[in-house]
Order: sequence, then structure tokens, then C-alpha cells
Amino acid sequence: MCGIAGIVHFDASPVDRKLVERMLATIRHRGPDACGVHVAGKVGLAHARLSIIDLEGGRQPMSNEDGSLWITFNGEIFNYVELRETLQAKGHRFVTRSDTEVILHAYEEFGQDCVQRFNGQWAFALWDARRQRMFLSRDRLGVRPLFFACVGSKFLFGSEVKAIFADPEATRELDPIGLDQVFTFWCPVAPRTVFREVCELPPAHNLVVSEGRLRLARYWQLEYRQAGSDSSEESAEQALSLLSDATRLRLRSDVPVGAYLSGGLDSTITTALARRATSGPLRTFSIAFEDAEFDESEYQRVAVETLQTEHRTIRCRLEDIARVFPDVVWHAERPLLRTAPAPMYLLAGLVREEGFKVVLTGEGADEMFGGYDIFKEAKVRRFWAAQPDSDARARLLQRLYPYLPNLRAQSLAYQKAFFHVRAEDLSSPWFSHLPRWELTARLKVFFSDAVRAELAGRQTQADCLPLLPEGFDRWPPFCRAQWLETALLLPGYILSSQGDRMAMAHAVEGRFPFLDHRVAEFAAGLPPRLKMMGLDEKHLLKRAAARLVPLPVLARAKQPYRAPDAKCFVAASGTRNQHEHHGYVEELLSPRRLREDGMFQPEAVQRLLNKVKSGAPLGIKDNMALVGILSTQLLIDRFVRGFSPAASRVSAVRETTRDGLPSDAAAHFPAWIEVEHSAVS
Repeated sequence: MCGIAGIVHFDASPVDRKLVERMLATIRHRGPDACGVHVAGKVGLAHARLSIIDLEGGRQPMSNEDGSLWITFNGEIFNYVELRETLQAKGHRFVTRSDTEVILHAYEEFGQDCVQRFNGQWAFALWDARRQRMFLSRDRLGVRPLFFACVGSKFLFGSEVKAIFADPEATRELDPIGLDQVFTFWCPVAPRTVFREVCELPPAHNLVVSEGRLRLARYWQLEYRQAGSDSSEESAEQALSLLSDATRLRLRSDVPVGAYLSGGLDSTITTALARRATSGPLRTFSIAFEDAEFDESEYQRVAVETLQTEHRTIRCRLEDIARVFPDVVWHAERPLLRTAPAPMYLLAGLVREEGFKVVLTGEGADEMFGGYDIFKEAKVRRFWAAQPDSDARARLLQRLYPYLPNLRAQSLAYQKAFFHVRAEDLSSPWFSHLPRWELTARLKVFFSDAVRAELAGRQTQADCLPLLPEGFDRWPPFCRAQWLETALLLPGYILSSQGDRMAMAHAVEGRFPFLDHRVAEFAAGLPPRLKMMGLDEKHLLKRAAARLVPLPVLARAKQPYRAPDAKCFVAASGTRNQHEHHGYVEELLSPRRLREDGMFQPEAVQRLLNKVKSGAPLGIKDNMALVGILSTQLLIDRFVRGFSPAASRVSAVRETTRDGLPSDAAAHFPAWIEVEHSAVS
């Protein structure tokens, strides 16, 4: 894992090496082991290296034999061993053992279609000097980030927005539309970001920059067409076989690999498969919470004792979350509506302190195999909608959310409106997500008059329409819900704000067996009833894991990963204020700062603060509002008011030379990007 950045000048003027070095300095946390720069005429490439495979020979930027191709690469191609053998059989010669060199030769052999052969997680930029074009690509499910912008006559890209902002000519302003999307979907909808004029390369897309033009094309799409067996036993065997192989590939490394172990089913399966595939002891890591409402340490203990791992736990307190939250937002580069990324940030710090650079994690299992409450909720809502006046059917939702006591107190009429069980709601393509999106959108009541005016008339949910694949309306409702979660929240929040950005803040690489594209395609082809039988979520996965994980973990009710929110930052009156030393909260939420920054109404925010301080019960909306407002203010403070990236020793940058060779979605994209209607497979 690494950090990448670079420049292409549209006017063919020489690239300023010092600017490339400044871009590199902003992302050195992603790759502290080595760094390199290649500048040649109108092109500059930079690389901050976290050395994991071929520790000595895998330095970047890297070129092919004649220097006609140069690459800077962030990620892993897990099947690089097999691809290398295929390419050698075709006459290619290798001088390193790295997966980076495999990409170069695969591009020589297969051109842009090379990405179809990769099993991995990647974001890379490859300069093709003969064709005078930059080829950028991002992995299928969006594990690794890649941002870009056009600034004057320059095309800039980087693993993080910070690299683009290293150019003093770049626009550093919040985009109200991106903010509107976060306060609806929890994340911007790529290619939009929360910064004006900065884009994110969407998952499963390539971008070609040539002759002053940007051409975007999708190369892969997850489609839910039933192709798997109806047999639970046969499908469970297939699932376990695929997951075993995905885990085996993700253990390829020249440094030790650990695992996150939350105490839930998904991470326990991943850990069990890794334990089975390794001969030595396996190191595992987890989060425990001081607050019992969020703590899963008892299940972690059971998993550790059963799987016999060497385990370390970090105990997370309210003040820990408040202390690191500014750094969390700095790395996330977008507003956050929950504090859940903060404990992940602390966990990655523990992993790094223990000397590990790589961990396996269980993300993706819920999306692929139907584990989230939102899938179960949508199923109950459709069942309820068949008899909308049924109290008994409404009470199923109370059983689904026992940790939401206020739900029982609401009238049937209120619940029908909130959960959208009306006939007209059933026809919405977003039926499964309407309650979540509309609850989140209520936070916009805090937006300032100026922001509301800029957003007037927008139908935020329509931003997703151009993304929908052909035939979406013919998929089973359960699969439509899966696709929405996989296309939006997974890359935009789970793998980004909670995943890559928190781990790579400490130079730790996460690997995700459940996001192997073979696993994803297999799961997409399963009948929905095998994923959720009745209201038993991840039914097939549980069958596959029956002999792998301890019974208490297998049988436990699903507990979503959560962390304390508002009370981390504002203490109720009459309680010991543990957070007085975090003065940033009071400063950033003061009426003066809110008026100056112009995104939120000071009076409304003050009422929210008073409610928190009064000790009154807080609902989901109040908690999300405070965290969302505070994180947005932190974003403005660190990126808009004054951008001062952490200093880095650019004198250590190595100059790379060849001798040192180690759809109809066009309206969704900015007008200056051409969207190709290419076939996907």
C-alpha cells in the first residue's frame, strides 16, 4: 500500500519538480518506507511507499525496460504470481518480484483491458510515453481511493485530496452539492466530492488523459442475475471454497499479516480462514469500549480462545474519540455523521505500534451475503405494506431495533410515514433506503440560508439515477437494496472513511477477502432466499462457517458496529466534563465561527448544544447532527481556512530513472469529462 500523486501539463510545458515533491509530502503518512519522483517534460509522478511485496526491488515510480511506460501504484494485485507466469510464457522478462512490474507488462500485453485480469485492490496511474497518454484505474469495489482535478492547464491526481491542494492554484472550497449528498447518503456520490472542482475516480472505472481530454469508462459492473445453485449445501461449499482461496491470496506478503477481530461473524470467519492457511501464530487486534452499550469484548474473547490467536485490544473511551477526532477528519477529507471511524483510527495505531503493516478484515460480508439490518428492514416493510394497518406487522420493526426504545412510543401512523409502507413507496427504486436517507436529510434543517438557497429545487436522491445499471428495475427487491449499499455506502463510507483513510493514516494496509471480485460475483448470483431466509440474515454464510467459528459467535444477534457520538464532545450539565481540554469543539461551534464559515445556522446549532448539555435523551438525528456539523467545521478549518500539510523531508525523495528499474450516465459527470459507453464484463 502506498500513496500516489502526479501531474500532466496539457500545454506540454515542463512540470515543476518542487510541486510534485510538495504533493508527495502531503501523503507521506501512506508510505513512510521510501519515496520517489519521476519528472520528464510535461509529466510528473510521485510515490510514497509502504513496502510489503519485494521489499528491495519494488521501488516506484517504476518503468518498463525501455522507459516508455512509467507507473505509480497504490494497492495489491493478489494474483500477480499467476499473471507473471502467464506473461513470462508470452516472452516478457522481469527484473523484480513485485506486483507493480506485473501491471506494466500486463499493460504492454493487453492494453487497458489488463485490469480485467487483476484480482486485487488498486489505484494506479500509468504514463504511456509512446501514446502520450496517462491511464488511471481504480479497483472494482472502490477499496483504494483516487482523486483528480484540472487546475488551469494542469491535470492533477493523488491518493488523497491533500495532494491536489498542495498546488496553491487549486480551488479550496466546500461544494454545497457534495455536502448535500453527505447529509443524505452519508457520503458524496463519485465522481463528486465535498470540494469544488475536485473529483473522485469512481470504482470499476478507468480514466484516460490524452491531448487535453479526459475519457472515463466503466470496465466492470456487479449484476444480480441468479446464476447460482438453489441448493444451500452446494452453495455453502462454493462460498467457503471461494473465501478460502480469497484469504489465501490475501496472505501473500513479504511482511507479517495480522487480522482485525471484532467478535462478529465476518471478522471471525476471516480470522479462522487465515488461521487455517498459516502454520505459525496469527496476531489479531480489536476494539473494546468503555461504554458497555458498544462493547463486544466478550465475543472477542470467545473467538480468541477458540482460534488460539495472539491478541491485543485497545480500549476506547469518550475522551479518546474527542481527542483524535480532528485528525480523523483530516484523514477522512469529508464530513462524518458518526464517530465510528475514530476507534478504527486508534485501532490502526495499535496495529502499527505492534509492528504490523497488513491486516485482514471482514468488510464486505454484509453487502455480499445480505447481513445489514437495512435489508431485513426493507423485507419487513414490504411485508407490512401488504397489510398497512396491522399492528402485529409493525411490531416486527420493534423486534428488529431493540436498541431504539423510542420506536415503541411512536404511533402507528408515525411509523407508517417514517418507514414508507405506502403503496406509492413500493415502486421507488430507493424503497429499501428511503427511511435512512430521509432521516439523514432531516439534518439539513441546520444548513444556513445561503446553503439552502444554493440547493433550492434539488432532488438529491435523483443523483443516483445515472448510476443504476441496466435491468435494475427487474432485479428482486432484496438485490436492489444490496446494489445500493454496495455502490454507495461501501466505497463512499465503509471502505473510505472507516477503512482506507483510518488505516493508512498509520500506514496500515487492510485486505478484504469478502471483496474478492469472484466472491462478489458468486454472491450476486445467489437466490435472495439463501442470503436471508425468513429474517435470518447471512443464512448461507452461517451455514458455510458452521465448522469454522464458535457457536456463541455464530448464533449471536447481529450488532452493528457503532461508537459513542455527541457525548464524546459535549458533556451534560451536572456531569464531570471530561472534554474541557478539547477546546476546538467550543471554538468551531461558536456562533461567531458558524457565521463566518457560513454553512450552518448558529441559532439552530446553539439549540442543539443546549439540548445535549441539558441531559435530555438524544435520538439518532441529534447525534448525527452534532457529529456532522462538527466534522464539517473541522473540514473548513483544516482545508479551507488554512491548508498547512504536515511537513515532510522531501530531501529524501529519490529521483527515479529507468536504470533504477525496480453508459447513459454522462449527465452525472462534469461536462469536461467524456464518458465512454463501453461494454462491461
